[in-house]
Amino acid sequence: MLNTDILKGKWKEIKGDIKAKWGKLTDDDLTEIAGNEEKLVGILQKKYGYAKDEAEQEYRDFMSRRKAA
Repeated sequence: MLNTDILKGKWKEIKGDIKAKWGKLTDDDLTEIAGNEEKLVGILQKKYGYAKDEAEQEYRDFMSRRKAA
């Protein structure tokens, strides 16, 4: 999909930022995601009611902002 290797490789660093951005995600959600972007997109769809394309775009935007920072 998108930045799979980045998400898995930097999961410990990124998961705090993910929780800050998407506050509805629980620690259990983050444990389940464990760096898997497809699971993250799926959980965003479920928790926030995003369509799949919308969830993927949210994720892409998030990762782009992380790279720019």
